[in-house]
Amino acid sequence: MKNCDAGQKKGTVNTMADDNIKKEDIEEKTEKVKEQAEYTPSMQPDFLRETIKQKPVNKKKLLRRTLITAIMAVVFGIVACLTFLILEPVINNWLYPEEEAQEVQFPEESVTEEMSPEDMLTEDAIEEESESAELEDKQIAELLSQVKFGLDEYQLVYNELSNLAKDVNRALVTVTGVTSDVDWFNNTYENEEMASGVIVANNGRAMLILVNTNHIRNAERIVVTFCDQAQAEAELVSKDASTGLAVLSVPLFSISRETMDAITLATLGSSNINNLAGTPVIALGRPTGVSNSLCYGFITSSGMTIDLVDSAYKLLSTDIQGSRNATGVLVNLKGAVVGIIDNSYNSDDRGNLISAYGISELKKTITKMSNNQERAYLGIHGADVPQDAQQESGVPQGAYIVEIEMDSPAMSAGIQSGDVITRINGTDITNYNELLNELYNAEPEDTMTIILMRQGMDGFQQMRVVVTLGTM
Repeated sequence: MKNCDAGQKKGTVNTMADDNIKKEDIEEKTEKVKEQAEYTPSMQPDFLRETIKQKPVNKKKLLRRTLITAIMAVVFGIVACLTFLILEPVINNWLYPEEEAQEVQFPEESVTEEMSPEDMLTEDAIEEESESAELEDKQIAELLSQVKFGLDEYQLVYNELSNLAKDVNRALVTVTGVTSDVDWFNNTYENEEMASGVIVANNGRAMLILVNTNHIRNAERIVVTFCDQAQAEAELVSKDASTGLAVLSVPLFSISRETMDAITLATLGSSNINNLAGTPVIALGRPTGVSNSLCYGFITSSGMTIDLVDSAYKLLSTDIQGSRNATGVLVNLKGAVVGIIDNSYNSDDRGNLISAYGISELKKTITKMSNNQERAYLGIHGADVPQDAQQESGVPQGAYIVEIEMDSPAMSAGIQSGDVITRINGTDITNYNELLNELYNAEPEDTMTIILMRQGMDGFQQMRVVVTLGTM
């Protein structure tokens, strides 16, 4: 019984153990099914399924960010561009330093007397007589009879003149003013006007060229052609409104070495000579209106003065026939420039005869323009007081005021036509040229104390005025 009971108990225990194992397996499988069901949407109930949706795009926010990015890009681009523009010249000058422009100066001159051919011949004769024994009249006549001047000698003289002209032409250029225009069919083309210029200085950075701009005044760009036909762009340095003359600059880096070897600076001579009439001269540049033309002749007169505001220039007249639009220079037989051609002051009876500004009177104006310096402005026209007027009418010695410009510093200070200026800032003034020298040496906005004599009921009375100069 006991054994049976024991067997039954044992079987019961085993059965319960098996049931427990099966129960655990079932629970384990159930857990796995549940876990699989959690990750398998098809096995989940509808109320447990989760759908992942993409976040909707905010178009306003996207547009705002895009605009901010674009604006920041533009701002950074502008800042970078401005930084480059500001720093580029500094860096460029640091890497490739340029020489500073040198101040241009022309030597001052005084009135000189030119030796006439007769005087030179007399001195030569004296030297010959001192070196050799005195010659009798018969021997002198015999020597003179042996001197012949035929066509061959005549040709030699002109060959020498031609060689001189070729040498001077190295300092001359053709200045072309280019403007754009439209024809009848709306086709754009370039119109060119030409004038002859002369190289007057090299300031270490550029070649400076003096030219009459009356024929190229509307130019949009300026091209300079040198004697070897090489071309370069030029820029305006300064212009004198009274004469129409201007100084142009051509940077040295734009001129080739070959051209630099071919060109030369002009020698500025003197027109401040008492016996200038009768001097042989050569007209070069465009005296006939054609580039590289030349004419030979003589100065016929130099007594006429061109009266311009705050300036006076000597007018050189010649017997050379040319063009009314002639430009260029007059040179003497030493190759020195004595005049700048300008026919605008010719009278009707002079026709196409070549005239020119005297170079001596222009030198100070050229100096101011070459250094890009502004000229002081007083606003007067004047003349010297003639000697007979001083003696017969008692007019004081000084600078006689012929005319006053409207709304000028002179008018504002009370200076009138008929006044005679005798002193400026403590410096005595005995003629009009001395007054002009004081003006040339002054600067705009300078103050001048002027002593003048004005005619009244009891003769000339002294007056004192203070003038603040303007800008020409």
